[in-house]
Amino acid sequence: MIFRQRWVSFTGAAVAAAALAGCAAPGYYQPGQGAYPAGQPASAGYSQFGRVADVRYVQGSGSSGVAGTVIGGAVGGLAGHQVGGGSGKTAATIIGAVGGALVGRAVEQNTSRGGQGVYRVTVQMDNGGTRTFDYADAPSVQVGDRVRADGNQLYR
Repeated sequence: MIFRQRWVSFTGAAVAAAALAGCAAPGYYQPGQGAYPAGQPASAGYSQFGRVADVRYVQGSGSSGVAGTVIGGAVGGLAGHQVGGGSGKTAATIIGAVGGALVGRAVEQNTSRGGQGVYRVTVQMDNGGTRTFDYADAPSVQVGDRVRADGNQLYR
């Protein structure tokens, strides 16, 4: 009976960890190819026009992974504590804590893009404002190009 309860607890913790790991998708980027189709008509919303003021590669800061390591270690240690008995329980707790810490760190670094850089395009709008657009791939615009900003997309 006790073994069954521990097995159910351990399985539940493993399923929860797998579900959380599935949430660790890399950050969203605007598409790099086809981002500036020529001659595309304006959408029903309003568009803003301006000139490209700056195009630069910005290195992401990344994350140290400390919070994910601590939380993952705690969850893994609790899950490991539910398995085994005597000295086996201690070993399972240690293994669970180490495994959880590694998974937690990986999840945190994936969600913070792990230091990946982006190409940041700064546009000086005709109305005096400034807007920035981030792209994973090198954009096909250069400083001085006339562009149209329609939503979160740039067009030449």
